[in-house]
Amino acid sequence: MAVPSPPVARVSTLELFFDLVFVFAATQLTATLANHLTWAGTAEAVLMLATIMWMYSAYAWLTNAIVPNSPGRRALMLVGMAGFLIMAQAIPAAFTSAGWAFGLGYFVANAVHTGLFALAGGPGMVRAFRTLAPLNLLSATIILVGGFTPGGWRWGLWILAVLIQRASPYIDPVDRFIISPSHFVERHGLIIIVALGESLVVIGAGAAGVELDLPLVVVGVLSLSIAYLMWWIYFGDDERAESALEAVEPRQRARAAFNAYGWAYLGLLLGIVAVAAGIKKAVGHASGHLELPQAALLAAGLAVYLLSDVAFRLVLRIGPVRFRAAAAVAVLATIPAGIALGLAQLAALLAVLTGMLYLEDRAGGRRWSYQRLRP
Repeated sequence: MAVPSPPVARVSTLELFFDLVFVFAATQLTATLANHLTWAGTAEAVLMLATIMWMYSAYAWLTNAIVPNSPGRRALMLVGMAGFLIMAQAIPAAFTSAGWAFGLGYFVANAVHTGLFALAGGPGMVRAFRTLAPLNLLSATIILVGGFTPGGWRWGLWILAVLIQRASPYIDPVDRFIISPSHFVERHGLIIIVALGESLVVIGAGAAGVELDLPLVVVGVLSLSIAYLMWWIYFGDDERAESALEAVEPRQRARAAFNAYGWAYLGLLLGIVAVAAGIKKAVGHASGHLELPQAALLAAGLAVYLLSDVAFRLVLRIGPVRFRAAAAVAVLATIPAGIALGLAQLAALLAVLTGMLYLEDRAGGRRWSYQRLRP
């Protein structure tokens, strides 16, 4: 018997309020990465983002199935927000003195997530979640314990927890979950908007204490333009993404959603955080050059974003991908420009993205025009 599609639902204002916590988490991750631009610092940022995004995405799945429309559910959502807030506060010192707080915040967020599914999900959701819940509890416990352990033990336990998280949908297939495509696509799109918005905030943060002059103004405009094109790259086909997910047979829809909005999304958000950290450094050196790690972070972050968008499109079969894959390689060639002059690298990155979108448009048999902006 075919699994019926759920009624069309839209994202609630409570979910938008919930997203404000991610703004803080993204800001903390960006600042931490920018201030600890080493291999170890990058690995720490990746591991923390993977951990946070697993549970954050879990809440997107939760509100896709359960509407937070009662005082009890809203109160529990607030407690979940508090868990994320504790994690975000702990990010700068998560691998030193604040590991316990990071683990505690994650454990609280996980407990609320499981509790809401158990209390409000109904028999069908409880059955779908009966194996995933113990696996989530196991990973949350490992993260909590890891927060109290030193050095290598913390690394090892947190990596183990992330591996359990990513393996759990294969251990207990997610096919029993019913996905509302309209809500699911909109909910995840808002996460991208929030993350891109944070990349604009760092323009001001990077300029703090720097005298306003023409190079700083130009760098700010270039940074804004790059963020805008990153928005265009993802949201230019957001309606096609929803249609593609809607077209998937209901029993296979959850699997497609996990592959597109789980794996690929982690790369998209990692790319945004890395680009934001690179922009922060570029704004602070508007009239000068970037160090190799800073220029590499800016280019590599954009490359990761583009390649993750390619993976996202391949899963949903919405294309195009060839120009984006080529652009992911081309942006790496801008690193020498950044070493010479930070402003020059930003201009080169903008040129690559603009050229990519133009070629895509031409290959699709369309022209850029104001006519296309009309409804």
